[in-house]
Amino acid sequence: MAARSLLDKVWEAHTVRELDNGETQLFVGLHLIHEVTSPQAFAMLEEMDLPVRFPSRTVATVDHIIPTHSRARPLQDALAEEMMQALEENCARSGIRLLEPGSGRQGIVHVVGPELGFTQPGMTIACGDSHTSTHGAFGAVAVGIGTSQVRDVLATQCILMARPQLRRIEVQGSLGPGTYAKDVILAIIRRLGVKGGVGFAYEYAGDVIDAMSMEERLTVCNMSIEAGARCGYVNPDVTTVDYLRGREEVPRGEAFDTAARDWLELSSDPEARYDDRVELSGADIAPSVSWGINPGQNLGVDEQLPRVAEFPDDEQPSVEEAYGYMGLQPGAAIAGTPIDVAFIGSCTNGRISDLREAARVAQQGSVASGVRALVVPGSEAVARQAEEEGLPEVFRQAGFEWREPGCSMCLAMNPDKLVGREFCASSSNRNFKGRQGSPTGRTLLMSPAMVAAAALQGAVRDVREVL
Repeated sequence: MAARSLLDKVWEAHTVRELDNGETQLFVGLHLIHEVTSPQAFAMLEEMDLPVRFPSRTVATVDHIIPTHSRARPLQDALAEEMMQALEENCARSGIRLLEPGSGRQGIVHVVGPELGFTQPGMTIACGDSHTSTHGAFGAVAVGIGTSQVRDVLATQCILMARPQLRRIEVQGSLGPGTYAKDVILAIIRRLGVKGGVGFAYEYAGDVIDAMSMEERLTVCNMSIEAGARCGYVNPDVTTVDYLRGREEVPRGEAFDTAARDWLELSSDPEARYDDRVELSGADIAPSVSWGINPGQNLGVDEQLPRVAEFPDDEQPSVEEAYGYMGLQPGAAIAGTPIDVAFIGSCTNGRISDLREAARVAQQGSVASGVRALVVPGSEAVARQAEEEGLPEVFRQAGFEWREPGCSMCLAMNPDKLVGREFCASSSNRNFKGRQGSPTGRTLLMSPAMVAAAALQGAVRDVREVL
């Protein structure tokens, strides 16, 4: 048999049939839903008088619209309450598991899936959310889908999808102090561009990826979509198996050992074929900050803002637009840029390891005068673990607000929003115009530790100076 990649193996195992137009009908092993993209899908099913085909393969949570300051019902936002009620009613009627607030299992969909063990190697995973690529950290083919496809998965447990090409991205060597998984994926997107992954799946590999924890790999895979890739994954290894052992939704005893052997065999064969290969050096990656209006517009914190003429002609209009919107000057240092808000959280960086690193920085001082600083755990389990370790008190003593789990200011479909032209140091994944709730608000993406350093300084700061 010819050598195969993990993408080959998972794709073939879940293929129902090949269509004449070149698309594949894929069986979806795990379907994750939340309160924003599911109500319309359920309504379409009801209009068509169709049931949910395999309710046991769908798991629901609430994350996008849930307030992080108070979750008392009814929610203050009438639309948010309506969406909550719709999800509750649809799940109860269809027999779908709902990880509701107060259950100890609620959280951001891409945080709770992995931590509870729903996400496993070799799966096909779909969710009506663009950052579903997160789950590829386990060696899964995980894709974000639109509302009509959410309907299709509920009705048939299948999606139609064109098979992507495969690019292997190797990050070799090791990272320097103060450099994190967030900096790795920002460096990859800077190198390949926000459209560089269109039509591709990304396989992340190399010394740096191999040395990462599962939570770090989740951060890298999370932002695959920001590079334009359909999905991104890491081959399962001992780190993967050790993380999953004992999780709620994984097999136990001998069944786990059997599953673990199967998971490890999914890894790409040594002679697997790739459509493209890219290599980066971990030593060349510095703590990074975005300066523009897409995640590819980023640079090392010790660099100066690039000049428009440094970009290819077809990119210069976007660069000029970014500078006009952000109010930054080419040639200036990014370090020292004042901030108004600091946000630590999101499906990219709201896990316990993220909060630990941010707390390590926060305990070195106090939030600067005039800066509003929020820490939002990614799930109730993360919040519980943080409380056991005393992290909320560390943050509070430094002047941060400690909030309830949710998406919060990542996309601001809840009360956590920027106001006017505020600058936000954010550990989230997108710096698009208006992304954080204000049509003129400005987002600077960085790692949680960098956000904490900026909060203490009141301006962008190299976290290495603090650590």
